[in-house]
Amino acid sequence: MKLIRKGKVKEVYQVDGNTLEFVFSDNVSVFDKVIPSAIPHKGETLCRTAQYWFRLLEKNGIKGHFIEYLPPSRMRVKRFNIIEDYDKINTKTTNYLIPLEVICRHYAAGSLMDRLKSGKITAEVLGFPKGYQVKYGDKLPRPYLETTTKLEAVDRELDEAEAKRIAGLTDKDYKGILDTVLAIDDIIGKEAAKRGLIHVDGKKEFGYDEKRQLIVIDTFGTLDEDRWWDRESYDKGNVVELSKEFVRLHYRDTGYHKELMDARANGRPEPPIPALPQDVIKRTSDLYTSMFERITGEKFR
Repeated sequence: MKLIRKGKVKEVYQVDGNTLEFVFSDNVSVFDKVIPSAIPHKGETLCRTAQYWFRLLEKNGIKGHFIEYLPPSRMRVKRFNIIEDYDKINTKTTNYLIPLEVICRHYAAGSLMDRLKSGKITAEVLGFPKGYQVKYGDKLPRPYLETTTKLEAVDRELDEAEAKRIAGLTDKDYKGILDTVLAIDDIIGKEAAKRGLIHVDGKKEFGYDEKRQLIVIDTFGTLDEDRWWDRESYDKGNVVELSKEFVRLHYRDTGYHKELMDARANGRPEPPIPALPQDVIKRTSDLYTSMFERITGEKFR
């Protein structure tokens, strides 16, 4: 096998002309930074969770690129061409990775709250009445869908027109992607509810196959791509984070997030991300294994 891509949390190998193999590491990435601390069992839990969702989508008639799971932390998937030059993509292009990430939000949390506080987005855009003061944890009146870049060094928010242009999408194509995201989140939300979880938000990625049929690719529904809360605690008025947001909050509390955002906003060199303390590493590892069991209903060991 040939290593063709080394991402923040996984390596991608080419098996043959049509097949890739994902190798999931124990690395954790936040704010587009790889933390210099390995989280035991993290790669295995992500790989097993992702294959669980792909199998469930298949049962529900939604096509994915998943081929087979290779324990403990490898997965074989269908290969799509990666076209980094947007000008080489159009509405006739086939068998390519759509260079977008689609985020679907169901509750007010994470970076959405940052943008609300800064005035970059308003409560009305999210479906709330004019003048409503959005609070962390509020359920959104309707799912809020947005797209960002996939292949650029730092994810960049896109409006609908640019998303369609750079990805070679017609109006119908774009709507089909958003409708598929909503259908997937409906499946995830129902499964999560069975096990006392709230699916807060998450991202999805797609490709078009040789017949330009939409295919779900990469991974989703894990602690890395999605945010989860405990339903019982939420119903009592408390938000208990059960995802990688736990790690993000650590860096917000220590002030690193503000330092990083200030550097990016002012064009300064970005500060290196510090390692996690040992107690946070253990708590994070325990979270990944316990949440694998809650999300899938399967035993980790």
